[in-house]
Amino acid sequence: MTPTSVRVQKRRDALRKAGLRPVQIWVPDTRRPGFAEECRRQSLAVAAADASDHELAAFLDSALNDLGDFDA
Repeated sequence: MTPTSVRVQKRRDALRKAGLRPVQIWVPDTRRPGFAEECRRQSLAVAAADASDHELAAFLDSALNDLGDFDA
C-alpha cells in the first residue's frame, strides 16, 4: 500500500472502531444536460400546485406565527 492508502485505511479503521460505517449516496448530476430545465419544470409544477391550494397559505402563516420572533 502507498503511504496515502495506509493513512486512509487507518482513518477508516478508527471510524469503524468508533461505531461508524461508510455510506454511499447518489445525488443528481447538476452538470448533466437538461438538469436546469428539469429543475425549472418541477419548480413551476410545485408553484402551480401551491397557488391552487388556498389552505396551504393559511397553514404556512400559522406555522410562521408559531415560531415567534427570533432575533439572532
